[in-house]
Amino acid sequence: MVFDNQEARSILRMIETEHLDIRAVTLGVSLRGCAAASLAETCDRVYDHLMRVAARLVPVAAEVQAAYGVPIVNKRVAVTPVALIGEPSGARSYVPLAHVLDRAAAELGIDYIAGFSALVEKGMTAGDCVLIDSIPEALATTERVCSSVNVATTRAGINMDAVLAMGHVIKALAERTADRDGIGCAKLVTFANMPEDNPFVAGAMHGVGEGDLSLNVGVSGPGVVLSALRRLREGPGRVTLSEVAETIKRMAFKVTRAGELIGREVARRLGPQVRFGIVDLSLAPTPVIGDSVAEILEVMGLERTGCPGTTAALALLTDAVKKGGAMASSSVGGLSGAFIPVAEDHDMAAAVEAGALSLAKLEAMTAVCSVGLDMVAVPGDTSAETLAAIIADEIAIGVFNGKTTAVRIIPVPGKRAGERAVYGGLLGEAPIMAVSSFSPSSFVRMGGRIPAPLISLRN
Repeated sequence: MVFDNQEARSILRMIETEHLDIRAVTLGVSLRGCAAASLAETCDRVYDHLMRVAARLVPVAAEVQAAYGVPIVNKRVAVTPVALIGEPSGARSYVPLAHVLDRAAAELGIDYIAGFSALVEKGMTAGDCVLIDSIPEALATTERVCSSVNVATTRAGINMDAVLAMGHVIKALAERTADRDGIGCAKLVTFANMPEDNPFVAGAMHGVGEGDLSLNVGVSGPGVVLSALRRLREGPGRVTLSEVAETIKRMAFKVTRAGELIGREVARRLGPQVRFGIVDLSLAPTPVIGDSVAEILEVMGLERTGCPGTTAALALLTDAVKKGGAMASSSVGGLSGAFIPVAEDHDMAAAVEAGALSLAKLEAMTAVCSVGLDMVAVPGDTSAETLAAIIADEIAIGVFNGKTTAVRIIPVPGKRAGERAVYGGLLGEAPIMAVSSFSPSSFVRMGGRIPAPLISLRN
């Protein structure tokens, strides 16, 4: 990739004044050769393999950051879904595998390691069941391990037995981390149409269709888009939504170019055994003022995120981001769009507290963004069945629209709607959102599978 002087100056300005950073470089590692007949041997193989292949990730990322002056916020590893690796051992718990992943991550100096995962969209094997049952203890007793479970695809439909199981898992995990406002649930995502190359936690994994090693990069540019739109709106004359879309496309192009440059350079320095995978061009907000997706929506003309028009504005934003990124790179992947995590976006949280943004409106917005209900806090007394029903609603949006959707929800023990859960750092603070008092229990307890929609018949 070749950058001219003007493009380089533009990127430098975005870094210095508009919060541009590389949110994550994520090394995908296949563990398929680590499975063994005993869990102890599997754990030893996993640890040795990770320490060998990921040893240079952090120092190489530091070298590239110093050489290019582009901040790389997180260094992460994603592994093959652990349910596949643990199953041959016949073990009744995979918590020891989670501890090995956590230990390796700490010694490697990486921020998170993801892939304590299972793919159960059509059914659950013995290993999948063990993985799901292990999640509460595994995430409550580790610091860096992240987990995800794919419960549906457009091709397979929705596994409602798995959805109900996840409701109980989330409830149990929140209770195990009650002293920290249920923070364990921030490391767990329930998916429909889960991508195999997502660099963002908690939903990252190294898909079964990937090679031995790949390097995926996640960029973050809400501040860049926000600044550009502010300049546009402050200029002379009337501004149309067509001009807004064009401005977003141009900014997404620049952000994606910067992300691919850094990602390819990290992969190159790691050596020929590491293949550059994708750049995920999602706008990922932080709690920092000026680095917010909700602020972008309000600069577009909404009085408050969540008011009528919010879904349409978010649709414009997501589409323009995808178009701009697709023009900048032939390696776009992952989730790629706009994230709307309530806790991690200060203005999104403020919209909830102002009464403008409800759980129902947030769900409607997820039909046009790149993820789903993300970092949403609900009252601690929310039942497992209600949690499962919230998941089912969101997953249905993904399945019936042929897109990825996900749920990262936190029932905060001992707290009620209107209170706050405080997590700190990139996780921010979450206002606790009200949940319907009417029960979906009879529906979700029926179990079975919601069949795949007609659009799945594409052959």
